[in-house]
Amino acid sequence: MRVAYGELHDVLSRALSRIGFTPERAARCASLFADTTRDGIYSHGLNRYPRFIATIRNGVVDVGAEPQCVGRRGAFERWDGRRGAGNLNAHQSMARAIALAREHGIGCVALANTNHWMRGGSYGWQAAEAGAIGICWTNTLANMPPWGGAEPRIGNNPLVVAVPRPMGHVVLDMALSQFSVGALGAYRSRGEPLPVAGGFDRDGTLTCDAGAIEDSGRLLPVGFWKGSGLAMALDLVAAIASGGRAT
Repeated sequence: MRVAYGELHDVLSRALSRIGFTPERAARCASLFADTTRDGIYSHGLNRYPRFIATIRNGVVDVGAEPQCVGRRGAFERWDGRRGAGNLNAHQSMARAIALAREHGIGCVALANTNHWMRGGSYGWQAAEAGAIGICWTNTLANMPPWGGAEPRIGNNPLVVAVPRPMGHVVLDMALSQFSVGALGAYRSRGEPLPVAGGFDRDGTLTCDAGAIEDSGRLLPVGFWKGSGLAMALDLVAAIASGGRAT
């Protein structure tokens, strides 16, 4: 099925307005979802939209909340997301980091008390299009075992690095599991095997069966112990810088 970008954006925006977003915030939020789908990252675009609406209806996301600065020192600021929409919180935080970089040469914004930012690469593209190098990451719910473990204790914390270039920006957007949770769901729903092993089944066997990995909760860290270690390090830095919670 193919749907025109304008039609997709309009439908999403109108739906968001009906559940309480202001027209401006509804349009921005709809753009972040529609852009992700347009770029082929279906697992974090339209496919995740129903779950996003569900988190609004169950009270996890406050549609009226906007992030607030709770501390600053030079080029560094700490913000409280106030449980607002995660993608809008992240977009505003990156905009503020870019503004700080214009003033100081470098800018850092740490954001706590927020929720799923959807496609992390969106904020890398935001930085690159502003002519700035962007580095951003987030911690997540515990959804990946540390290397050598069988129970999910750490997050597959997404990492984004963006570099602007006149001939085309370079944007790396990766989870620290071999496949993100959203990607596993997409492969399962299509009935397709993963191209490489992405985790373990309940018997502890490496598998390309996305459904078996979802069932066991045993996602495979990228680089085995290296990805596991990097996930923990990013979690610690994010929690300390933002004054938020570590996984």
